[in-house]
This record gives sequence, C-alpha cells and structure tokens, in this order.
Amino acid sequence: MTHTVEKIGGTSMSRLDELRDTLFLRNGQADYGRVFVVSAFGGITNLLLEHKKSGDAGVYAAFANADDDHGWHEALTRTAQAMIEAHTAVLDHSADIAQATTFVQDRIEGARNCLIDLQRLCSYGHFQLTAHLMQVRELLSGLGEAHSAYVAALMLQRAGVNARCVDLSGWRDEGDVTLEDRIANAMDGIDLASEMPIVTGYAQCSEGLMRGYDRGYSEVTFSQLAAQTGAREAIIHKEFHLSSADPKVVGQGAVRKLGHTNYDVADQMANLGMEAIHPSAAKTLRRAGVPLRVANAFEPEDPGTIIDEAPADTPAVEMVTGLDIIAFEVFEQDMVGVKGYDAAILDALTRHNVRIVAKVSNANTITHYVDGSLKSMRRVEADLAEKYPQAEIVARKLALVSVIGRDLNGLNVLSRGLVALAEAGLDPTGAAHGPRNVDTQFIVERDVRDQAIQALHGTFFEAESSDPISLAA
Repeated sequence: MTHTVEKIGGTSMSRLDELRDTLFLRNGQADYGRVFVVSAFGGITNLLLEHKKSGDAGVYAAFANADDDHGWHEALTRTAQAMIEAHTAVLDHSADIAQATTFVQDRIEGARNCLIDLQRLCSYGHFQLTAHLMQVRELLSGLGEAHSAYVAALMLQRAGVNARCVDLSGWRDEGDVTLEDRIANAMDGIDLASEMPIVTGYAQCSEGLMRGYDRGYSEVTFSQLAAQTGAREAIIHKEFHLSSADPKVVGQGAVRKLGHTNYDVADQMANLGMEAIHPSAAKTLRRAGVPLRVANAFEPEDPGTIIDEAPADTPAVEMVTGLDIIAFEVFEQDMVGVKGYDAAILDALTRHNVRIVAKVSNANTITHYVDGSLKSMRRVEADLAEKYPQAEIVARKLALVSVIGRDLNGLNVLSRGLVALAEAGLDPTGAAHGPRNVDTQFIVERDVRDQAIQALHGTFFEAESSDPISLAA
C-alpha cells in the first residue's frame, strides 16, 4: 500500500480540534495510509527553549544562565500550565483531558528531576554544566512534541480512529541509536492500512538533531521518515498557501498560489527565512525522489503546491519576498591582491553563528549581507578590528528583496525591477542577478522593504495578463 507522510506545524496543532473531521477523517471515516509528524502546540517550544523571534528566555535559557534555581523552575512550571491549557482547548472529553494532564505532569516532573540531578552533579569540579547543555536542549525539545503527539492520538482514538502515538523522543530509553534506527524500530509492526501513526517531530538519536538543525529538527525527522519508508508523497500542512508574496504586504486579492515549483526555489525561500522546508530536509527528499506538497491545512480540498525536481515549462517569476538584513562591510586599502581577508571574515561570522544571506566584493571592500543581531555583529567587528586594526568596518541595517523563479532567463528581471523601484520613488543601494537565473536581489533601506515588495510584485504579477513576465508558474 502506498502511503503519505504528513507534517503539521505548531500553529495548526493549536487548532487540532478544527482539523479532526477535515484533515484526519474522510466523510467521517478514518483515512488510513497516512503517517502524521507533529510539532509541539504553538508557543510551547518557545517556552521550553527560548522565543524564536524575540529571544526571551525559556526553560533552557533560564537553566543555562541561572544564577539561582528559581528562574528555570518557574519557567518549567509555566510551560506545564501552558501545555495543559493547550490540550484542554482541543480535547472535548474530560477523561482525555485528565489523561493528557497526567502525561504532562509526568514528563515535566521527570525533566525537573533530571535537571536538578544534573545541577547537583555539576557542583563538583570534575563535571562542567556547559558540556551537557546540548543534551539538556534535546531533552526539553522532546517534551513538546511528545505531548502534542499523545494528545492528537487521544483525540483521534475518541473519534474511532485506530491512532498510535509513536514517541521518538527517547524518554527513559537506554542506549543511543541513529535516527534511521530510531525510526525503523518505532515503525516496525505498524500496519498503515489499519493504523494511523502520530509521530513526534523530535527524535532522540546519536546524531543530535538539535546540534545539527536546531529548531528545524521536526522537518528533518519528517523527511527522513518519508524517505526511509518509501512514501509516495511528503506533505506539509501550513496555515496558508505558498504564494507569490505575503498577502499582508501586497493584499490577499493580489497574490497567486504557486501551484508547482521545484526544490531550487525552495532553497531560495529558505535563504530568505520563509522556509517551505528546511534545506537539509529538502535534500533528503530530493535524494529519495519523494515529491513534497505544501498544503493549507484549513483548505483540505485544495491540492496546494507541489515541489519536485521538474524545471519550469517556460521562464516565469514565481515569488517576491524580502528579509531584514545587516550589511557588514569591511574596507581595507591594503586588501588589493592580498589573500586571507575573505577567509578571516568568514571565520569570524561562523564563530559567532551569523548566517550569511548574500555577498558582494570589489578590490578593497568585502560586504556580507547577513541575518543576525547587531549584538552578534559587534562581536564579529571586535574580532576583525583586532586582526585588521587599519580596516574600516561598518554594520548597517538594510533589507534584501528577492524576485524568485525556477527560470528567469530572458525576463530582464534586473532591469525591470530597477525601473519598478525607481517609479515607486525607491533608490536601491545594490542589486544582483546570478548566472543560475533563479533569483534577482535588490538591497533597499529597511523601512521601505514592504514598499519594494509591493512595487516588484505589481510589475511581475499585476501587469497586463499579456505580459509574459506576469505569468506565475
């Protein structure tokens, strides 16, 4: 029997009760032949680790930086309360709510005792807490997904579905296995024709998903599961369609659903922070020959957007999107003809975990457009100022707006884009079009990013339909 492996994100999980009869059931009957990989309920991972956008401390950050015990203990208690509130909102049977609450209390108190023991152990000089922080991060991450998978299985079982919670988090397991073995052991004996596995997005394994992928771990688990089990299709259910731009920026009536694109475009999207799928997860699916479908969880009849290896039938712009960046510029008159500057800058950016989005250089200046905080950039600047005391180093807040498509060949996107920006009264500080013909980038002031997206989207999608550049894939 062919099957699909499907992932549900945290925001959708928080509306799980709305999805029961439309996503999991078909005409009131269990729709088997499907494996679901679930994220934690919305906001829970932020409470367990740290807030993804604001950086506000969660349990992990409070524990790692604790001057006393009160901070992380209180954070863990708040997280338990939020988890209970999350499942109370989606479960409608008191017995299920009680069972889920007991599950949360068991996991939370188990984690609390583990962290207390670790603190006690590290009070001895032979043991350093910093050496164990990644394992702490892994432990805490697994709590959210284990909870959501357990709750989803309870809800579906109450609706008559033969659902099985498949917990890959390694809770109280002995031994350290690879991700492949963890999945194989968990899926062994499951009959997809008569069972519906609800799988945790986090998987404890010897590779260490948090170490390699941090918050992208659930998509790595999802892609590995799809590839390893030979899925017919991998499906990600989001709260929106992949479309030609953010509807909040250009208007709901102006955007177009992609419908079909390829992994090359997905990589460009990920580079600009709007991941259809984590790049490492996409690579796993590509190698296995598994197509990816990105669908709107709340429009189950809509086929969504297929992402595969297929090239475009004709050149076309597919998307306009943008990202706030920092332009990190190093000017050194003695750079001309001298090797080593580029390597030193890259080393400093890597050491301080700063993600590079794009780069330009000339004879005596190297500029990296990066996705990072000014705080981290000050650290990079300090390192480079020590190495190159004569260099002029500047960090400036800007935005990068990109026009993306599987094939932009012959569309004059660079020149058309510059004209569109000029007509909107915008003066870009830079622009680039690579030889691969999949994206054209425009650098603008940060406060006009949305205006730039609107201007470019208007040119490439809202012009007369006879204009070939306006035709989305």
